[in-house]
Amino acid sequence: MRLAVWLLWLALGSSASAAEGSDTRRSGLDDMSPALQALQRHDSQNPAFLFVQDGAALWQAAAGKTGKRCADCHGDAARSMAGVAARYPAWDEASAAPLNLAGRVNACRVRHQQALPLPADHAEQLALLAFVGLQSRGLPMAPPADPRLAPLRAQGQALWQQRLGQLNLACSHCHDRHAGAKLAGATIPQGRATGYPSYRLEWQALGSLQRRLRACVVGVRAEPWAADAEPWLRLEAWLAQRDAGMAVETPAVRP
Repeated sequence: MRLAVWLLWLALGSSASAAEGSDTRRSGLDDMSPALQALQRHDSQNPAFLFVQDGAALWQAAAGKTGKRCADCHGDAARSMAGVAARYPAWDEASAAPLNLAGRVNACRVRHQQALPLPADHAEQLALLAFVGLQSRGLPMAPPADPRLAPLRAQGQALWQQRLGQLNLACSHCHDRHAGAKLAGATIPQGRATGYPSYRLEWQALGSLQRRLRACVVGVRAEPWAADAEPWLRLEAWLAQRDAGMAVETPAVRP
C-alpha cells in the first residue's frame, strides 16, 4: 500500500524539478555507499574487469571467414579506441542509419570479418564493449554534432517523457523530477548512461544500457520492445545528449 501511494504521488508530480541552467547532474556513483564506490574505483576489485579481460582477448582473436582480428584494423586499442565510446550513437555512412557502439561492433564483424552479428547482451558483445569503453574512461561524453541524429534524439527525449505501463509513469518522473528521493529505502538515481556496460550487483553480471532500460520498462508494468528495436536506440541517443560533458565511467558498478 505504501508503495502504491508513493507511486501515485510520483506520477502526479508533487515536487518541482531542479532550476534550469544549473548543472546539478550526478553520476549514479555519487549515490552509492563508500564501499560500492571503492569497488568501482579499484580495478583489481571491480568484477567487471573479468569481462574486460575477456574483451582484450577477443580484440586479439581471429573471427569470421576472413580470420581478421579487431587489432588488425585498429591496432592498439588504448590509442585507437580512446574517446570512441563517448561518441556513440553515431551516424553510419555505409548503412545511412544511426548505430550505437554495439551496432558498430556488429557492423565491423559482418563487413570486415564476415562473422555473424552478436545478439544483444551476448557475453562476447558485452566483453568487447567493456574493453572498448574502458579506453574512454575519464573522458567527457561527446555525442556528435551531426544534424542527422537530431530526429533520433528528439524521439528519444519524447519517449523519455512519455507515460508508460499500468503505473502510468515516464522515465522523467523518477530520474529527472524525483532523483535523490527514496524508493523502498534506495536512492533514485538520475539515470545517467555514462558507465555501460555496467556490472550490477542485482544481476551478478555485466549488462548493457538496453538491459537496464528494459528493466525500467518492465518496472512500470509496460511491455518492453524487442531486443535492438528502434525505441532503445532513440533513448540511448537522447541519454548521450543528456549526459554530454559528463565523464565516461565504463565499466561501472551499480547496486
